[in-house]
Amino acid sequence: MTARRVVSLVPSITEALASVHPEALVGVTDWCTHPADLEQYGASRVRGTKNPDLGAIEALRPDLVVVNREENRELDVRRMRERGLAVEVTDIETVPEGVAELERLLDLLGWERPAWLAEARALWCGPLPPVTRRVVVPIWRDPWMVVGPRTFTADLCRRLGWQVVQAEDPDAPDRYPTLDVEEVDGCGADAVLLPDEPYVFTADDGPECFSTPVELVSGRALTWYGPSLVPAARSVARDVAGDVAGDVAGDVAGDTPGPTPSVG
Repeated sequence: MTARRVVSLVPSITEALASVHPEALVGVTDWCTHPADLEQYGASRVRGTKNPDLGAIEALRPDLVVVNREENRELDVRRMRERGLAVEVTDIETVPEGVAELERLLDLLGWERPAWLAEARALWCGPLPPVTRRVVVPIWRDPWMVVGPRTFTADLCRRLGWQVVQAEDPDAPDRYPTLDVEEVDGCGADAVLLPDEPYVFTADDGPECFSTPVELVSGRALTWYGPSLVPAARSVARDVAGDVAGDVAGDVAGDTPGPTPSVG
């Protein structure tokens, strides 16, 4: 079966599916910002990842609704299934899992795999490089929350040669621990990476809290498992000196692959 009508409640997956068959995306969330022209293909907005409009989704008559264990609520999955909707739950905690889940999902939909997905596998799913530095990655402030173990972002950082301090113990109970700002600053990291999502850290909002060196980075480069994986990895590969801090912030700004004729 080839799916003709798909609702995606996961921004990364929306971008990946749109790179293959954007016309098949009949419903997406308000947070699905890539590609920017989804509406021109006929996609409807169905509110957010945590509060989807279930009535609107049902009215779209999708062949499949795609969700993610971390992004979406189990309650909403159960309620959609009670309405008779087919729901596919993805589960992604590492970069290789992200690539594998996208491959599996595309096969399930009966869609072709785009070239960028094979390239992402080749670029990201090999042996781990040596650790070049230790980092801490806040994702929110007031309260301060940071990236911890068993998360896509921690694994991606490790594949860049960056060890996330709060992910060093893989069995730690909290995947996104809440810390005092003094604990973040004093955790022994070489750098504090401040992404622009989900909290929008800027030059004027965040760096002033730390004596540890701060780098503003692209949240999409660190957290999205779609086509943006390819340009992000290319930028790192260019840094032959090994200082992989060099500008992840601009990696995904301009060269995400578009729809392929017949990406995370």
